[in-house]
Amino acid sequence: MTAPQSDESAPTRATVVVLYAETRGFTRMSEILEPGVVLARIGEFFALVTAAVERHEGTVRSLLNDNLIATFAGDAEAQHAVEAAQEIQRDFGALAEAWQRDYSFQTAVAIGLHSGDAVVGAVDGHTLIVGDGLSVAERLLHGARPGEFVLSKPIMDALSAAGVKLEAEELPPLTLSKRDPIPLYGVQLDDQLDFTD
Repeated sequence: MTAPQSDESAPTRATVVVLYAETRGFTRMSEILEPGVVLARIGEFFALVTAAVERHEGTVRSLLNDNLIATFAGDAEAQHAVEAAQEIQRDFGALAEAWQRDYSFQTAVAIGLHSGDAVVGAVDGHTLIVGDGLSVAERLLHGARPGEFVLSKPIMDALSAAGVKLEAEELPPLTLSKRDPIPLYGVQLDDQLDFTD
């Protein structure tokens, strides 16, 4: 079941899983390559992520810069979101290899996944998603290492309740003011990725 789409003009509040994905190393590419090449390459990334999200019953909500935000709703939303993240993580390798070969840039994908409350609706014809779920997912994204997806304890708990096992490294918790720390977990594709100069 995807996030509510039947009447986007009617605002809804729901618990959703937010998947927040971005490319690492792409900003440097975009500063050097021709504008048409930049848009074509980021279009490849968005197509890859969108296809994975839609295959796993999610809804793409926003494209901005080199970031994509998607939501998953329904009984198996956590499992679907993690499956999409695994697919994105795996399939991005072909793009990274092509970009390395053609432009000599090293790139990777990073993803944050969190389950939380959000308001979804339309303002002036644009679909918006606002709320804690999105804010926390963005923080997880920014804390993810290149090639890694980071997920919060609510996602891990939902997977466990569904009998789904995921091998993940326990990470330092996310600390936010006026709330309990949120335990985090990481799934790293390749520990050898290094974007330091």
